[in-house]
Amino acid sequence: MGSGTIRITPSSHKLLKDLATRTGEPMQSLLDRAVDTYARQRFLDEANEAYATLRGDSAAWKQELREREEWDGTSMDGLEDD
Repeated sequence: MGSGTIRITPSSHKLLKDLATRTGEPMQSLLDRAVDTYARQRFLDEANEAYATLRGDSAAWKQELREREEWDGTSMDGLEDD
């Protein structure tokens, strides 16, 4: 695994160190998880923004709903109810 050096503020370092002490996890693991969580949240925020924009265009939104209906019709295609 590659590594690099980044600078963080003293307050962030203190928070990270305190979390590591409380959880028993290495600071690197906590930082990795924090970055992953942030990236996932950004993805969801961007997806929500894109859907909000789509909903703002009534013709495009109607097309989206029609496409969803078409996909819904395939969800049990050829399968028996259990």
